[in-house]
Amino acid sequence: MDTKDMADLLEKQAKAWEDFKSANDIRLEEIEKRGHSSDDSLAKIAAINADIDKLGRTVQDMQLAAQRTGGAGQQSVVPEEQKQAFEHMLRTGDDRKYRAVLAERKAALNSADDTNGGVLVLPELVAEIDRIAMTESSMYRLAMVRNTSNRSILKRVKTSGMAVAWPGEGGTGGESTEPKFAQIEVVAYPAEVEPWVFNETLEDSGIDLVGDLTNEAATAFAEGIGSAAISGNGIAKMRGITTYNTVANASYTWGNVGYIASGKSGAFASVAPADKLVDLQHSLKQSYRSGAVWVMSDSTLGTARQIKDGSGSYYLWQPDPTAPFGGRFLGSPVEVDDNMPAIAANSLSVAYGNFQRGYLIANRTGITLIRDNVTAKGTTKFNFRRRVGGGIYNFEAIKLMKFAAS
Repeated sequence: MDTKDMADLLEKQAKAWEDFKSANDIRLEEIEKRGHSSDDSLAKIAAINADIDKLGRTVQDMQLAAQRTGGAGQQSVVPEEQKQAFEHMLRTGDDRKYRAVLAERKAALNSADDTNGGVLVLPELVAEIDRIAMTESSMYRLAMVRNTSNRSILKRVKTSGMAVAWPGEGGTGGESTEPKFAQIEVVAYPAEVEPWVFNETLEDSGIDLVGDLTNEAATAFAEGIGSAAISGNGIAKMRGITTYNTVANASYTWGNVGYIASGKSGAFASVAPADKLVDLQHSLKQSYRSGAVWVMSDSTLGTARQIKDGSGSYYLWQPDPTAPFGGRFLGSPVEVDDNMPAIAANSLSVAYGNFQRGYLIANRTGITLIRDNVTAKGTTKFNFRRRVGGGIYNFEAIKLMKFAAS
């Protein structure tokens, strides 16, 4: 990552943000004077908003590219002899050398071949797939990710603490309230991705087949996990944060996700929209707010950027090169995730939470690969199969905004 290029991008982003604030101030003045904003103002704001998004994504892409090509998060490289055996199997279907490698690595793999056929992918390549997936999926980055050799992960969570008894001087102490616990099970369900390759490609030795397939599998798993972690129904797949039963936060009970209403159906409140966002931030217990982030779609962020504080003195969103692409909102980082619902009547389009302490992704150890050059003539498909699950394990740590009047 070139330092000068990054500095230039950040300077352009800062200028675009100043242009945005000026244009939006004019829009607000128009509304105050005439009751509505002009088409020219709306068009100008939309164009600058798109420019800010583009610059922010470019900054993030440069940062992620550095991570993929040698950053601090880089995983260990596959030994060349093992990589060659794996690539030979991919190109030719002859898996004898590779199975010999697996036999040598059996202790590390903790398993023989999958009972459904195929071979296990080397642990270093699994780690590389996970590393790439983490850079591609916001929820994979934000959540607690745990590996397991079991069908599921069981987690015991305290739902209420022990109360202190105050007997008074010379008084008789009574029994204090016992803490309450809940057991949460996150099941790792099968998930598959299946890149196809032309047979001619397999014959061209100049192509980094292992690298290409690793990247394709990682990106596909990241997209699937990211989508399911937001909207998955929990039936033979991960359960997403927006699919649990929700209740107004004032009536929050364990097992539900608390929400704050935006104050208007299908929109932010017409008057003092910032108040509801502040309410949402403070609906999360103070102990979780250190490490909490906002999660919303790109279009929702574009609307949220226009919101000022109650006095109209400053904007709630600010660019920040140290934060994710989305900058900061009310001081907390914003993760842009287009799997989040677009704003609509009763939609749950904004999440605020400490996802590391609230959402668990369970990875069953190992990825299985099946090579199939029979199904479709002229092509070979590579079926990567893993088991992964996800769900909320601490309902206190995640809150949502419901776009409704109440």
